[in-house]
Amino acid sequence: MKVRLLTILCVAGVVFLAACGKNDADLQKAVQEKFAAENISGVSVAVNGGVATLSGEITDITVKTRAEKAAMSVDGIKSVTNNIVVKAPPPAPVADDKMIEGTINEGLKNKNITGVTVTVKDGEVRLSGKVPQDKVAEVMMVANEAKPKRVVNELNK
Repeated sequence: MKVRLLTILCVAGVVFLAACGKNDADLQKAVQEKFAAENISGVSVAVNGGVATLSGEITDITVKTRAEKAAMSVDGIKSVTNNIVVKAPPPAPVADDKMIEGTINEGLKNKNITGVTVTVKDGEVRLSGKVPQDKVAEVMMVANEAKPKRVVNELNK
């Protein structure tokens, strides 16, 4: 009888200790705290059965890898499902047409180049007018320094 009671108490103790381990909510909080400590943002985590599922949209591939490693380093996480999507960063804004035109005209003025008409539409520069042959390269250089989408050379030499 004593052996049976002792066996039941041992089994109950083991079950109790196993139940006192970290639950999914505790693990999720621990992963979120790890993300905060490592400055990982834009990533969400859900934990189910000790499996961490990562999600979110980011623009830096290294964040995806860092988040997975950080989650895996939390004691109690069995595995990580990484569903983070890496999106391309937005394109750099194209300078305003008037700003491009002004930049080119100012550059031409600083180089004492006259006779060039600058027209800009949707980031595309058209150069027209008449300039000496030896100045064409300088005109093109000034136009390209304004960072337009494209430069169309319609200069008469």
